[in-house]
Amino acid sequence: SSSSNSSNNSSSKQQRQQPSAIHQTSSIMAGSKKHLKRLAAPSHWNLAKMGGVWAPRPSQGPHKLRECLPLTIILRERLKYALTGKECMQICMERCVKVDGKVRTDQNFPAGFMDVIELEKANDRFRLLFDTKGRFVLHRIDREEAQYKLCRVNKVYVSAGKIPVLVTNDGRTIRYPDPDAKVNDTVKVDIATGKMSDIYKFDLGALVMITRGHNAGRVGTLMHIEKHDGSFSIVTIKDSKGNTFATRLGNVFIIGTGNTPQVSLPKGRGIKKTIIQERDELIKAGLL
Repeated sequence: SSSSNSSNNSSSKQQRQQPSAIHQTSSIMAGSKKHLKRLAAPSHWNLAKMGGVWAPRPSQGPHKLRECLPLTIILRERLKYALTGKECMQICMERCVKVDGKVRTDQNFPAGFMDVIELEKANDRFRLLFDTKGRFVLHRIDREEAQYKLCRVNKVYVSAGKIPVLVTNDGRTIRYPDPDAKVNDTVKVDIATGKMSDIYKFDLGALVMITRGHNAGRVGTLMHIEKHDGSFSIVTIKDSKGNTFATRLGNVFIIGTGNTPQVSLPKGRGIKKTIIQERDELIKAGLL
């Protein structure tokens, strides 16, 4: 009987100890992930599948992990200013790279749509835009155009101190904004001061670029808005060649009014070609 009592006591002690062990392991596991496998990286980064096991994991920042381009990929894969990740780190730590007018020393800083990337030593300025296949393209711009960027209004509210606040797609919080600025509009932001100047309204006839989905990178005129309460509102876009397509309202980014964009557009000007048109152009150029 004494042996059975002792075994019962020991089992009860083990049961008491189990929750604390679980608590310890959960506290060890807390924190953000530090790694990203190359096969799990977004396909629009265009990383070679056999180029290694790992990909640079973007740091937390103004753009989402799968909607950004880390500085390492810009310097190494796109601009070819570095051969290795170590060289990218050295370039950033020498304070050579500015994103939206601020020096960024983190080689995994997430640059995203409409961001201005400046390399003063190389006299290079680029704006991150999309091509018609939804891939980021580094579009070269002049010094004047690098002074501003366009930001989509994601949220407008009144803060705790009764201060009106506007939140943009790149994480900016603009206090005391123009009261005409509403959600889905686009504001022109001066990079040096962070102040907004012009507003481009989300109205029929506005010039838009699609930032997500199957039509990402396409540019056209807003023709129709179909509202669905409790679901996704659908908009119809018509490009300059007369092609019409539909997408969700949340994928639309106003870039100008009429036929005049407020930022210069990359090659192709947002007109998506069919695979037959692409093939015909390659044949004419003698590349097929």
